[in-house]
Amino acid sequence: MIHRNRLVGGLLASLALFGASVGQAQAFELQWFGQAAFKLTTESGKVIVIDPFLLKNPKTPAELKNLEQLGKVDLILVTHGHFDHTADVPALAAMTGAKVGMNADMGSVYSSLDIVPKDQLVRWNKSGTVMPIGDDIKITMVRAEHSSTVTHDGHVHAGGEPVGYIIELENGYKIYHSGDTGVFGDMKMIGDYYKPDLALICIGGWFTMGPVEAAYAMNELMRPKMVVPMHYGTFPPLKGTPEEFIKALGKSPVEVKVMTPGETLTL
Repeated sequence: MIHRNRLVGGLLASLALFGASVGQAQAFELQWFGQAAFKLTTESGKVIVIDPFLLKNPKTPAELKNLEQLGKVDLILVTHGHFDHTADVPALAAMTGAKVGMNADMGSVYSSLDIVPKDQLVRWNKSGTVMPIGDDIKITMVRAEHSSTVTHDGHVHAGGEPVGYIIELENGYKIYHSGDTGVFGDMKMIGDYYKPDLALICIGGWFTMGPVEAAYAMNELMRPKMVVPMHYGTFPPLKGTPEEFIKALGKSPVEVKVMTPGETLTL
C-alpha cells in the first residue's frame, strides 16, 4: 500500500511538473501602446515590435514615450507606410539594430531613401513565410485592404501594398495582426488556412473597418478564439468603440479582450 501511494504521488507530481512546463511553454506577453503598436515578447525572450508609433501617439501613456524602455528588440514589423504605423521605425531600428520586416516594394523605398539600412531590411510579400529571428518563429505576410504611402522629407512616395501578419510562436500559437484594413472576403481564407488563435483587429472606422464590419469579419469569416480591438479613439475620425464591437458580435464564441494603452496581456 505504501509503495502504491508513493507511485501515485510520484505520478501526480510528474503530471504537475508537466502541466507547469506546458503552461510556461504557452506563455507570451503582448503590450499595447495604442493605435496598432504592440510589443510581443515570446516565451524564449524574443521581442517583436509591430507598427511602432509611441512618441507622438496620443494614447501612449507619457511614461512609455521613451523608445529606450522597449529594451532589446529583435524584429520590427511594419504593416504599411502611414505615419501612425511607422513614425518610430527609423529611430527604433537605429537604436536596437533590429531587423525591419515589410512589404518588398515599401522596403525598396525605405532602402533607396536611406530610412533604414538595406542590411537591416527583410523584404517579402503576401503568402511568403520568413524566419528572420530563428527557425522557431514563423511570420507570414497576408493581405490587407487599405492603402500605403511613405512620406519622407516633405515628399510622398509609393509605399507598396498594405499587409497583415500571421505570427506563429514557438509552441504553434498564432497571432494575426490585421494592420489597417477594411473587411474583405479573403479573411475567410486567412481564418480557414492559418487558423489564428488571437486576432488584433482595427475597429475605429473611417480609414478601416468599424465595429460592425469587424464583428462580421470575426464572426462570419475568421473566427479566432480571442480578439483584441485596436486602432480606435486615437484621432477624432476613429469613433468606433469596443462596446459597439462587442454588441455587434452578439452571442459569439469569440472572446474579446479589451486592453488599455500600456497594458500587458500574458497568455
